[in-house]
Amino acid sequence: MNVTLPSMAALAAAAAAVAVAAPAGAQDKPKMEKCYGVAKAGQNDCAAGAGTSCAGTSTRDYQGNAWKLVPEGSCTGIETPKGKGSLKPVQR
Repeated sequence: MNVTLPSMAALAAAAAAVAVAAPAGAQDKPKMEKCYGVAKAGQNDCAAGAGTSCAGTSTRDYQGNAWKLVPEGSCTGIETPKGKGSLKPVQR
């Protein structure tokens, strides 16, 4: 079977349209960052310290070595009863 140039161009255009449309859902997802000291006890995403298995292991509210994923750029604006969120672990 011979494929003509116009049909090859149509296939290429269709493939390009699918490639552009496929990652659209991923583009809607906001960029996230680790924010230390803002998670409630047991609600951290990770890094709760030595002897823990990670997510959900913080033992107290706003634990300084436990982080939560938050939208990028919002961490340091989050206020808690123990202070603001931090991009690095804090002593609390």
